[in-house]
Amino acid sequence: MGFLTPPPMEPGDRVAVVAPSSGGARDAPHLLALGLDRLREVFDLEPVVFPTARQGDEFLEASPRARAADLHAAFCDPSITGVFATIGGWDALRILRYLDVERLRASPTRFFGMSDNTNVSLALWNAGVVSYNGAQLMNELAVPGELPGYTERYCRRAFFEESPGRLEPSAEWTDEPSTWWTNPEELDEIPNYEPNPGWRWAGGDDPARGRLWGGCRAIVEWQLATGRYLPEPDSLDGAVLALETAEDLPGPEDVAATLVSLGERGLLERFSAVLVGRPPGRSYLREPPREEREAYRERLYGRVVSEVERYDPTAPIVLGLDWGHTTPVAPLPIGGRVRIDPGDKGIVFE
Repeated sequence: MGFLTPPPMEPGDRVAVVAPSSGGARDAPHLLALGLDRLREVFDLEPVVFPTARQGDEFLEASPRARAADLHAAFCDPSITGVFATIGGWDALRILRYLDVERLRASPTRFFGMSDNTNVSLALWNAGVVSYNGAQLMNELAVPGELPGYTERYCRRAFFEESPGRLEPSAEWTDEPSTWWTNPEELDEIPNYEPNPGWRWAGGDDPARGRLWGGCRAIVEWQLATGRYLPEPDSLDGAVLALETAEDLPGPEDVAATLVSLGERGLLERFSAVLVGRPPGRSYLREPPREEREAYRERLYGRVVSEVERYDPTAPIVLGLDWGHTTPVAPLPIGGRVRIDPGDKGIVFE
C-alpha cells in the first residue's frame, strides 16, 4: 500500500473543526473563538464547527463512536479540505475501534492534531494517509498574544504547500505556563520568550531518509501497551521516529522506558533516524526553577541518546525541534518523507 498525501488547502477553503479527544472547547469557549478567528483572519480559511466540537467531556467520554463519526463526516464531505482537532486529552485511543480507515483513505483530507490526537495520526499512517502532528486549534493556534511568526510560516507550508520543505530552528521559544484556559484576559498577554539554543545532534553520522512515524511520547506508549493498532513491523523499516513529551513532564526514565519498549518489540532498530521535540520543563501542573528545568532537559536528552544507541547505534538523532508542547511549533507530516543529514545539519521534508 502506497502513501497518499492529501492535496493542499487553498485560501478561502472550508475546513472542519472536530473533537476526537476531549471537550475543552465547551470549557473554554474563548479559546475556541480565538482559534476560529485565527483560521479566518490569519489563514483565510472558513472553519465549519462539527457537533463534537461543541460538546463537553461527559458526552464525549460516553460517545467514542460519535467522535469517530465526526471524523468520517469531515473527511467525506467534498467541500472540506482540512480537519482540525480542537484540543488533546487522554481518550482518543477509544475511538480507533470505530474508525473506518479505508473510508478515510478513500477521501484523503489534511488532518491537524497533536498530543492525544497522535492516535488519529497513527491510525491514518496505518491507512497510508499523511497527516500533520501540530497546528491543533486551541493550544497551538490560539496561543496568547500574537500568533508567532515561526508558527504561522510553517503552518502556511503545512496548509497550502505539498510539504514543509526544509526545517530551521526558531529564533526564540517558550514553555511558560499560562492560565488562559480559565482567564480569558490572559489571551492579550505576550509570553516571555527566550533565545533558542538550536538543535543538538547525536548518534550516527550518515544521512538517513524515511517516512515519519510517532508523535506524543505518552500516546506512542499507549499504542505499544494496547498493541492492536500498531503498524506492521516491516512498514517501519527505514522510517524516522519522532517523539515529543507533554505537559505532565515525564521523568527521563519514563521516556527511556518507552524507547526500551520499542526496542524490545524489535521496532526501534528499524528506524533510520530519530527526531525529538524540545521537552517543556514546566506547565500549569508544575513550575520548577530554571536551573532544574535545564537539568531535566539534559537528563532527558541523555537517556534518549543512550537508549537509541543501545538498539540503533547508526541512527542520527536530532534533539530540540520546535514541535510538540512548547511554543512556537512547526507541524510535522506523519507519513511524510524526510531526509536527515548530520553533515549539513539539515532536516528536509520531500
